[in-house]
Amino acid sequence: MGYPVEVTDDTFQSEVIGSDLPVLVDFWAEWCGPCKMIAPIVEDLAGEYEGKVKFAKMDVDSNTNVPSSLGIRSIPTLLIFKDGSPVGQIVGAVPKTVLKSRLEDALT
Repeated sequence: MGYPVEVTDDTFQSEVIGSDLPVLVDFWAEWCGPCKMIAPIVEDLAGEYEGKVKFAKMDVDSNTNVPSSLGIRSIPTLLIFKDGSPVGQIVGAVPKTVLKSRLEDALT
């Protein structure tokens, strides 16, 4: 379960909003270079935080309703949800240390 799960407009409510764990959602697209740069970092963190944080990915080209409703305008955007609400946002490809620090902030 350490790897990010693919979420869609249809599964977002149950997988993210309804999750008992905090959830980091990576909004990405196949054509996005920075998205490909950050993907391995997200996968590493998914392993490190297994059991503490759920990791999910959403392809913004295939799923437009949720990103639009959340105001996602550029990718990669990573949102951290806790108890069904967004508590953190990271835009762009950032170093692992930045992601980890933002995750830790959201978990406290």
